[in-house]
Amino acid sequence: MAASSGLTFKKVKVTDKGQISIPVDIQRKIGITRGDELLLIAKGKRIVLEKPARVAELLENELAELQAISEESLRSLWLNKMDDVWDQYLSEAKT
Repeated sequence: MAASSGLTFKKVKVTDKGQISIPVDIQRKIGITRGDELLLIAKGKRIVLEKPARVAELLENELAELQAISEESLRSLWLNKMDDVWDQYLSEAKT
């Protein structure tokens, strides 16, 4: 069953060993081949299977955004004129 949004829904059964089979059409669509490793990510009652390279790509993008936000926040602290006053006070206190 496929939805117009590009989502594909398939029903699979869990074996008594806790295994599932990924339907061949889904494997082809995503590019999964025999021997590939997948990451199983669980959050609450939801699970997602992803290729490790895709997870690394997503994390890289998230970390790049986090770095930009951090640098912007720190820039406002580093360029704070009050720091210059404090630095001057400390240098005078040492002499």
